[in-house]
Amino acid sequence: ITPDIMEKALAQAKDGRMHILGEMGKAIDGAQEFSVHAPRIETMQVPTDKIREVIGSGGKVIREIVEVSGAKVDINDEGIIKIASPNGESIKKAYDMIYSIVAEPEEGMVYDGKVVKIVDFGAFVNFFGKRDGLVHVSQIENRRLNHPSDVLKEGQDVKVKLLGFDDRGKVRLSMKVVDQATGEEVKPEAAEKSDD
Repeated sequence: ITPDIMEKALAQAKDGRMHILGEMGKAIDGAQEFSVHAPRIETMQVPTDKIREVIGSGGKVIREIVEVSGAKVDINDEGIIKIASPNGESIKKAYDMIYSIVAEPEEGMVYDGKVVKIVDFGAFVNFFGKRDGLVHVSQIENRRLNHPSDVLKEGQDVKVKLLGFDDRGKVRLSMKVVDQATGEEVKPEAAEKSDD
């Protein structure tokens, strides 16, 4: 083999590689969008102490998530959840349902809630997913009430601020520090003036 033949062979091989790479580049450029039928997988991490809540007694909660969302949900012992579906909306629905179970309410935040039970000492309000908290009778309005039922009814929509948790971990809520019409927090000076 002469150097001239070798040079021609290498040039021809290079041209062939460049042609193949060009064709591959065209094929790759054309496939940017997934098919609507292609499965998608979303992964999320939950604390290991919340795994039991996501699964539920006998798998009841996770089955409900699968039925309602239409997505396939898989959870492992480390708290890694894989949500799969060809439909992006199904994945989002399952993700939101799981998030509402594992998320923790933040102290100082205002939430929309619904009165679920009225008792002599206050009202229990569902305010964060399936979480309920107590609005003590002293935290309903900036005036003394004989009974919470004087101003509240079961099923009524209210706005509450999460004051914190008592020493047993029970949720403490307040309505009187939130403008019930706007959801804005009432400043302490405004609350004092309304007492006058």
